[in-house]
Amino acid sequence: MPKDLTSSHVERQNILNNQYALQEIRKATKIECIQHKGDYYVTKDLVARFFEVDVRTIERYIEKNQDEFARNWYRVLRGKSLAEFKLDVNREQQPDINVGLKAKNLGIFNFRAFLNMAMLLVESERARLLRQAILDIVIDTINQRTGGGTKYINQQDEDFLHSWFEEDNYRRQFTDALKDCVDMGNFKYPMYTDKIYVGIFKEKAEEYRKVLKLHEKDKVRDTFYSEILDLVASFECGFGAMLQKKSKQEGRKLTSFEADLLFYEFESLPHWKPLIEKARNKMASRDLAFRDALHQQLKEYVTPLQAEEFERFLGEKSKELAERLEEAKDVMKRLKERE
Repeated sequence: MPKDLTSSHVERQNILNNQYALQEIRKATKIECIQHKGDYYVTKDLVARFFEVDVRTIERYIEKNQDEFARNWYRVLRGKSLAEFKLDVNREQQPDINVGLKAKNLGIFNFRAFLNMAMLLVESERARLLRQAILDIVIDTINQRTGGGTKYINQQDEDFLHSWFEEDNYRRQFTDALKDCVDMGNFKYPMYTDKIYVGIFKEKAEEYRKVLKLHEKDKVRDTFYSEILDLVASFECGFGAMLQKKSKQEGRKLTSFEADLLFYEFESLPHWKPLIEKARNKMASRDLAFRDALHQQLKEYVTPLQAEEFERFLGEKSKELAERLEEAKDVMKRLKERE
């Protein structure tokens, strides 16, 4: 979907929190920076010159977006901090960087804050071109680190395999409960599965497929994050147990009306609320950042991903896990067949 970085705080922050994308953007753009205390910086004057705008324009954006720039490392140096920065400027002997010896304060951007300005600045053609490059690089970086696609990026989480295996066991228990306790045809299995999905993330299986553009042979649960798998398993385990208890009390199978009332009672239990809220946030935010997929029903739950999330799904550990995943799946399937 088209992204407008100038108007979307979430989209901007998702890029700025992705250290892998930032590394590739810096390599590709080759923006001249000052090395200082292990990071890369540009002064406020240099930012204005690069984007070919007046310094007052830069100051206006900083003032309007103070919290965002503070979070992404724009600072005004004074005293000892300024003196240390001047020493590094002089050491690098870059003629284009002019920091007056008598200056009592100096606004500086690290590379992350510099990109933050590029994502906001609408008066600059250079900023617009840089925004286009940033979006392309971010997509390329994610695809490169996930082996060419993000459909199964959920499986690069070290918690996925255990959740996937356990959920499959609870799934069988759930379908057995439906078979033994509910007097309906085979459509009861997808029907109550959809009830669980709607209860957790407000979408039926077919709606979820459309959002993620899954193919017919793609299994929905193979694309779930571990937190979603765990919550689905909890729903299946709990509702299945309630069906069995109610059926035993009645001494017969339940009607569809009775099973529906039981499910409403089950999903209304207050302890589900914080778990569901967290699951919706994880699904909506990760799918937007990693899969460029927006769940319309969950728009209000979208927040920027933190740096730890990018490490979890794009880091070296996640890549190694993905390479071992298929082999581990085959082993677990064989173990289940022996049960």
